[in-house]
Amino acid sequence: MIIQNKEEFTTFVENVKKINNYTDPIGFAIARVDRGQINSDKILQASYPVVNWKENYGSAAVFISALIDSGIEIDFNKSEFVATITKEFVQNCIDKFNPFLKEAKEDAHKNVQVIKYLNEQSDLNDLFRVVFIFDDVAPKSVEAVYLKLYALSLAKADLRSLNLDGAFGILENVAWSGNTPIELDWLRANEISLKLNGKYPNIDSVDKFPRFLQHIIPANNTRILDSSKVRFGAQLHPGTTVMPGASYINFNAGTTGAVMVEGRISSSAIVADGSDIGGGASILGVLSGTDGNPISIGKNSLLGANSVTGIPLGDGCIVDAGVTILAGTKIEISQTEIEKINQANDKQLESKTIFKGAELAGLNGIHFRQDSLSGIIKAYRSTREIRLNQELH
Repeated sequence: MIIQNKEEFTTFVENVKKINNYTDPIGFAIARVDRGQINSDKILQASYPVVNWKENYGSAAVFISALIDSGIEIDFNKSEFVATITKEFVQNCIDKFNPFLKEAKEDAHKNVQVIKYLNEQSDLNDLFRVVFIFDDVAPKSVEAVYLKLYALSLAKADLRSLNLDGAFGILENVAWSGNTPIELDWLRANEISLKLNGKYPNIDSVDKFPRFLQHIIPANNTRILDSSKVRFGAQLHPGTTVMPGASYINFNAGTTGAVMVEGRISSSAIVADGSDIGGGASILGVLSGTDGNPISIGKNSLLGANSVTGIPLGDGCIVDAGVTILAGTKIEISQTEIEKINQANDKQLESKTIFKGAELAGLNGIHFRQDSLSGIIKAYRSTREIRLNQELH
């Protein structure tokens, strides 16, 4: 059935949603997949030109109806569903999207644009898949992992909000040459001929994850000076600058405002607007000494060069260069400074001299310093206001 107008389309979507056990997907999209050079059943990567996350349910209804009309049964009780796209599926979508075909250009009706492109291909070659996520549980397919990573990197889902348990076990460890994943076994099997013919590829990395810039177009005022410094699945707020050198942002980590990054933001760590992560500074991740507790750094904070932060920090904090603040670090605070710190926070510190780092977690306006004579770590009420150079962000 070819839908003739938008009113018929609205009725069509309403009828699809009456299908027994129908569930609106959390996320869905069409991907182009890269298959193994030796084992074509092995999916090495999934690239999504358009990602739908808690949106565009009309398009979801079209895709679901097109699958059913193609004889493919969908179990809405499962957490995810992946199907290879056929010409029949594409034609079914074209029939349902008919009222929007002429409008599908530039930024309008991006899902329709995808279908129009597929309709123009003479052979789909089993390279395209439609993917649905119905429940945010541990992913079961490469396609679902990539869809969740896209949702994070595109800021369609909040950092630390998606279940990625087991993702490393699902993704293949491959050699990345540009945006092309290559099976390591294929390289081994063809090493002699590739090298003798001068065709051995330039390998940028060997990893389960690609780089952020291989999949994501950043905001105009976001700068990444070395593509290897940001992993796919990271989230960069507009205005973020990632310098070369010791900087790095892992997946499911990133920034929620304009941030200067010259240090390491480990997986699950989040840095807020106006903060500066100094050269070589490290924010520990959940697997590197934080007892499984993810770390957030507040607004307008400064982590000095080669410092290490293993506790959450509030707004306006400073960790001096070379200073390490962990949950168990002993920190000395004078009574005068305790009173100043308490004035800046709802949570009140008790009157004592020595605190553990964990007791100061999340507090605003603390300056962590090391006494150069005694070596004692001390905390003061910060008197500096951290401001980024607006021309750079």
